Amino acid sequence: MATFLQSPFLFLGEMNGKEIILILLVVLLLFGGKKIPELMRGLGKGISEFKNAKDGEASKSSVSDNNQNNA
Repeated sequence: MATFLQSPFLFLGEMNGKEIILILLVVLLLFGGKKIPELMRGLGKGISEFKNAKDGEASKSSVSDNNQNNA
């Protein structure tokens, strides 16, 4: 019973193919065929920038660690 109350995404487990297709059709109607590739392209750029920033922070911290160890 406790796991039932703790899961905020419980409704996602009951989605089947019909609901997913309906959601995709609604998204297509709302944004249109031309806008969806632009949205996905922006999402991809955002994810890649996030990964680059995360990797950049990790490399900066490792460089500063090496400099502190050499000093």
